Amino acid sequence: MKILFLDQSGKPGGAELCLIDIAKPYRDSCLVGLFADGSFRNLLEQQHIPVQVLATEPIQVRKESSFAQGLGSVSSLMPLIARVVRKAREYDLIYANTQKALVVGAIASFLSRRPLVYHLHDILSLDHFSRTNLSIAVTLANAQASLVIANSKASKMAFVKAGGREQITEVVYNGFEPELYRIDQSSSSQLKQQLGLDGRFLVGHFSRLSPWKGQHILLEALVRCPEDVTALFVGDALFGEQDYVQLLHKRVAELGIEERVRFLGFRSDIVPLMNACDLVAHTSTAPEPFGRVIVEAMLCGRPVVAAEAGGAIELVEPDITGFLIPPGDPTRLAEIIISCRNQPLHAATIAHQAQSQASQCFDLTTVNQQIEKLLYRIVKGK
Repeated sequence: MKILFLDQSGKPGGAELCLIDIAKPYRDSCLVGLFADGSFRNLLEQQHIPVQVLATEPIQVRKESSFAQGLGSVSSLMPLIARVVRKAREYDLIYANTQKALVVGAIASFLSRRPLVYHLHDILSLDHFSRTNLSIAVTLANAQASLVIANSKASKMAFVKAGGREQITEVVYNGFEPELYRIDQSSSSQLKQQLGLDGRFLVGHFSRLSPWKGQHILLEALVRCPEDVTALFVGDALFGEQDYVQLLHKRVAELGIEERVRFLGFRSDIVPLMNACDLVAHTSTAPEPFGRVIVEAMLCGRPVVAAEAGGAIELVEPDITGFLIPPGDPTRLAEIIISCRNQPLHAATIAHQAQSQASQCFDLTTVNQQIEKLLYRIVKGK
């Protein structure tokens, strides 16, 4: 089976990391076409996955773009669409991994007569997208996609609520390789010492810096916690959100917690950093489509506290495999942090239960087998 994967990003986010795992089994018969160059291409090349940057200029449409802005981008997309159509004729199907990839992929699917699969990594709601972009995504998926793979029940429900066809939609959770998250704890202890955080109760936050990811919620919770509690932020702004980064640094200064906060930016050593944390916090203020960092924390054997919305509800069983708090509630977050700090054995028990369950439920081999069956069904039916 020959697959043309499409992705809009040059930088690796959750959808892109998921795509790497899905594309690995098809190394000898696939191509990942990117609409921007960047470190994501490097990651694909490291995994020996064929990749090519197909766009010669950035696509200007963003999630919040209006109808007029969307129309204005159509002419700039034509050269890209033409390239994708030519490429698609060499493959059995087009696999659109992001929303902009869906737009290009749907048109290319129609022109090349190749079936289209859309992997939905988003909550299609007004919390995340403009009304225009919502309408475009649902209309194109309904008209051209043979299959929509939703990364959670929450993503599927939002798609159907927005007008998407339920009969073409299947839920497949992200897959992981559990053994990659189990490392020698001594290396994490050394990393904690290198960061000058030995003896601290470390709360890790792993996400791009964005208002809806809620890093500010953790800052507000921090001032309600004992002095030895320190927040570690791993990630940086991706999509023109530098103003929020500046706001975070300003808030740290206003709260007088400069010695209790570390911003590490993008890092490649995520697993050692997670293992160095005493608790991993997920603080999204809007529903999360899946919550990749939640599962990663579980696989690392770290207790996790997550905002009770979207896909997180499907991943965390309260007080059994983790903790759930109302979105945007720093007081409740502080209470969970203090509880884990003061009751480490209880937190460790929950983390162990979560690790065992996550290893079974999100095994990459099983997930890839699910996707393979779905894709073969589409190819055979074309």
